[in-house]
Amino acid sequence: MTEALLLPFQFGFMRDAFLIAVIVSVPTALLSCFLVLKGWALMGDAVSHAVLPGVVLAYILGFPLILGAFAAGMLTALATGYLSDNSRVKQDTVMGVVFSGMFGLGIVIYTAITSDVHLDHILFGNMLGVGPEDISTALWIAVPVSAALLVKWKDLMLHAFDPAQARAAGLPVGLLHYGLLTILSLTIVATMTATGLILAVGLLIAPGAIAFLMVRSFGRMLAVAVVVCVASMLAGVYASFHLDSAPAPTIVLILTAVFIAALAQRMLQQSRASAHHG
Repeated sequence: MTEALLLPFQFGFMRDAFLIAVIVSVPTALLSCFLVLKGWALMGDAVSHAVLPGVVLAYILGFPLILGAFAAGMLTALATGYLSDNSRVKQDTVMGVVFSGMFGLGIVIYTAITSDVHLDHILFGNMLGVGPEDISTALWIAVPVSAALLVKWKDLMLHAFDPAQARAAGLPVGLLHYGLLTILSLTIVATMTATGLILAVGLLIAPGAIAFLMVRSFGRMLAVAVVVCVASMLAGVYASFHLDSAPAPTIVLILTAVFIAALAQRMLQQSRASAHHG
């Protein structure tokens, strides 16, 4: 019995999958809190889809894929910000147009070239095939990103809640805004090899949304999001071994289940409170 339970840990590729799961879960969980608070959940979706043409172009030109991904992510983030600030169209509409356009462009370029880069790996991740290079890349991005978010969390929180108040308090609002966009692009690049672009979106939204339902203070929200994300990632990788499924979708299913449970608990608490007051 114990042997069956410990079986996944005997394989090197599984140990690597567990390791990269822990590495990417911390920055994605922290960032998801700011995205949920700022109403930027769609921005994570937009940037992650828009990374695709950058990856394909980098492959054609012989550049590191990570550079192409980061450049495309930043371009999209800046373009959506600029267009929504300088036009009458709402930000979510601009994002919808920009990210579907970039995603379409990526698919067209990809199908026009014959390459040995598997689109499946970019879209759905290849957690069981991560190498030392992928782990070190994720680590190099995850550590400074997590540190920046933790050091500046109060400034970023004020900026997310009330940009006018942040400006009045003398905070560098522009720097915080574009800093957060840069961090978002970097985080998506870090998670790309592990979870893929489509599932990176789940990691950038679900932990923050779950924590938002569970606690009241933002400091605790950050802590809860990290714990939920790390636990869900490890549980997903572990369960995928025994279910013989892919780790990334299994992780997202677990996060979804946790979100539904947190939502149900919150609704139950509210109905009890209203019955008590009634």
